[in-house]
Amino acid sequence: MKQESLDKIKILNTYIKEAEHIVFFGGAGVSTESGIPDFRSASGIYTQNLRAEEIVSHDYFFYDTKGFYKFYKEKMVFLDAKPNPCHLKLAEIEKSGKDITVVTQNIDNLHQLAGSKNVVQIHGTIEKNHCLKCGESYSVNDVMESGLVPVCPKCGGIIKPDVVLYQESLHEEDITKALEAISKADLLIVGGTSLKVYPAASFLYYYHGKRKVIINLNDNPLSDYLYINEKIGEVFSMIKI
Repeated sequence: MKQESLDKIKILNTYIKEAEHIVFFGGAGVSTESGIPDFRSASGIYTQNLRAEEIVSHDYFFYDTKGFYKFYKEKMVFLDAKPNPCHLKLAEIEKSGKDITVVTQNIDNLHQLAGSKNVVQIHGTIEKNHCLKCGESYSVNDVMESGLVPVCPKCGGIIKPDVVLYQESLHEEDITKALEAISKADLLIVGGTSLKVYPAASFLYYYHGKRKVIINLNDNPLSDYLYINEKIGEVFSMIKI
């Protein structure tokens, strides 16, 4: 690792130790080291399939539910994935007594598996699913073990993942939690996100503190942030609480 990066990680470590209210705002790049592909890198889901954004849209779900679920099960659900050093260190920071909120755009459950309790999943989660007809809840295993299209055994309705698809609005409760945490934070750490997805990217405008860090391997869309150009798992593996 470059000496410049090592010096910046030391600064980040100091920031974390001195902060009273931390927000970690993460995207798909947080989970790539756990074997989950991101969306917009050279090998990302959207780069490899130019129709991907269309397929994971609200309209497409109802237009071609079989096609949606084929893509969803193959490309977006990774039940064998394990938390990487970033997930684990964030959980450790919380366990140490720090006030830290994880605001994630990811729909996997890796932050919770690592032990984090204060997590806001603004794009929903694969873990929760519901019948569109009767509202009955189902697990991700129920969905993955079903046929081509998961249907409710109670009423025969289609089961839909509780993830926010394109054309759908974020849940107001999640927006409120995220913005409240960001607005009161004195340290904002942004990791593994291109910040090209709105309205999520606009949440950063609510941060009023001075200490701002971005950890991203591909590019830096935030010129006024302390930029660490390294793998996020490697960076957090070097943080000492």
